[in-house]
Amino acid sequence: MTGLPLMGVFVLAIVALILMISKLRIHPFLSLLFVSLVFGLIGGVPLLDAKDADGEVITTGITSLIGEGFSSTFKSFGLVIIFGTLIGYVLEKTGAAFQLADALVRLIGKRHPVLAIQLMGWIVCIPVFSDSGFVILNPVRRALAQRTGASPVAMAIALSAGLFTSHVFIPPTPGPIASASNLGLEDNLLLVIGLGMLVSIPVLIVSYFFSVYIGKKITTPESEVIPDQDVEAAYEELRNSYTRLPSTLTSVLPIIAPIILMAGGSIANMFKWTEGLGRLIVFLGNPMLALAIGFLLAVILLAETHMMDRFHRFTEEGLRIVGPIIFITAAGGVLGKVIAETDVVDFISNNATELAGLGLFFPFLVAALFKTAQGSATVAMVTTSGIVAPLLPVLGLETPLQVGLAVMAISAGSLTVSHANDSHFWVVTNFSKMTPQQAYRSQTVVTGLMGVTAMLFVWVLSLFIV
Repeated sequence: MTGLPLMGVFVLAIVALILMISKLRIHPFLSLLFVSLVFGLIGGVPLLDAKDADGEVITTGITSLIGEGFSSTFKSFGLVIIFGTLIGYVLEKTGAAFQLADALVRLIGKRHPVLAIQLMGWIVCIPVFSDSGFVILNPVRRALAQRTGASPVAMAIALSAGLFTSHVFIPPTPGPIASASNLGLEDNLLLVIGLGMLVSIPVLIVSYFFSVYIGKKITTPESEVIPDQDVEAAYEELRNSYTRLPSTLTSVLPIIAPIILMAGGSIANMFKWTEGLGRLIVFLGNPMLALAIGFLLAVILLAETHMMDRFHRFTEEGLRIVGPIIFITAAGGVLGKVIAETDVVDFISNNATELAGLGLFFPFLVAALFKTAQGSATVAMVTTSGIVAPLLPVLGLETPLQVGLAVMAISAGSLTVSHANDSHFWVVTNFSKMTPQQAYRSQTVVTGLMGVTAMLFVWVLSLFIV
């Protein structure tokens, strides 16, 4: 099946996925695999691998494709999520997250914890993937919510929004770098960084107010442990529950060290510094290795708080927590892999020129289609920028500033929207203890608002500065 009928089936598949998870309450792991299988078969993916005379696979069958999608996603995110979760678990159990939250409260006061965690996420995610950033900062979010009495849902959505904003708009994260390079701005990344920071402002404002609003509407198991009154008494009780608290410096090291390492690796890659010392920096900046080093630094917390005898138990408990998250994330990767194997992406690409009269709204809509279809913001940016690059003259986007705004429009589209086939959706859902239905009301809606807000702001900018 190809063309418009396939696009119709694709829309129905997304609707069916949402209904299976939210209404029928079928586990997301099974729902994702089932929809992937059915959509792949309807979309023309063969039942079995087709091989040539030499035994080489020339067409991948549906079962092999599901296996590849699962394994490739696990390879990309599995160890990152495992090490990040273990870091977070140790931070929580040793009281390090409590110490960091307490330091943050002393720095900014108790009046704006939601804004504080949002800005922390925005800063952290400039060099770090949003999934890793959420995993690392989640214990700080929980402790800060308990310290201040703020809604943990508001804190989760604000943190996610802050992370996602810098993830799509500001280099050196891979998406905006690849998008800028495909559109010919690889030597003008400072312009892209400046525009990204400017566009971030309205996006952060809108997502902040939505986070505060939705935090009053959704209750999770985390909400139940935060008393409505006498937050100070609960805070003192939490402090007294730790027999020995680590220092603020050793508490922050497992978080800041991976961030610095990943930032160094991203910068070295950006400037193509891959020889000598640069090669070592790129090696240490690999997210998996950087988080592994962060975990080793977290072990120091166990020693400082005299908890080394619990090392094995904490590791085992942390792995139990991370297992379901990884499996659901990998199942989302299966859906993305199956969609990519059908003609959905080709249909969007082949009909791109018919939409070119939309100007800056064209790259936004194409990126939004790709983001919604396959889940990855980075893939949406890379793919869309490849489609848009030859069409820049047709779109009337030729000066560096105009092309920079096109990069921002692509980034805005890549925000729209985060749902069941996006790994970040499941990271936020599981780590904040929301149900999928609650995540649709919060995470999916906020990314839609963020994307539309960003695009409207880019359009307004184009009226005044182009």
